Amino acid sequence: MTRFQLHTRDTAPEDGKALIEKAEKSYGFVPNLIAGMIEAPATTEAYMALSRAVMKMSFTPTERHVVWFAINSYHNCTYCMAGHTRIAHGEKIAQDVIDASRNNTPFAEDRLNVLRTFTLAMVENRGWVDEAAIDAFMAAGFTKRNVIEIVGVIAHKVISNYTNHLVETPSDPHSSQYAWTRPDNMAAE
Repeated sequence: MTRFQLHTRDTAPEDGKALIEKAEKSYGFVPNLIAGMIEAPATTEAYMALSRAVMKMSFTPTERHVVWFAINSYHNCTYCMAGHTRIAHGEKIAQDVIDASRNNTPFAEDRLNVLRTFTLAMVENRGWVDEAAIDAFMAAGFTKRNVIEIVGVIAHKVISNYTNHLVETPSDPHSSQYAWTRPDNMAAE
């Protein structure tokens, strides 16, 4: 298998050096995801732009994390599950929400169960969800805007999840304490 390099400012492609610096300023360090993804600076730039866009979406922080965790879990992205657990703690997401997300167990709030179910339906069916699924999602208080926003979050996570699979990205030191293994109650994809 071809091994990918985790780049530094010194080894990154010339057109990626500014992005590495931007990531370091933004996150306070260069995440291993960016260090591996910078092999393709345009992809890294797209990922970083989507990261900013996701933060502007209408989801609450808790809802945003439920969507992220659902996609990461479905794709079995151990790097992103650990990283998003660290981020969730930093954003003060309730521990029971983090645990239910990581363990694929029901949330105390049914609205979050509906959000996870709809997100997974979108991922599993590549966006081909039926009207009944959309109606059930909207009956839980979500909107058409939220339906399309999930598409944006999926695009964001596909870039990172697939890159992490290819690069075999190791957890960042900041996130390694949140290592994750797909639970038995989630079918392997």
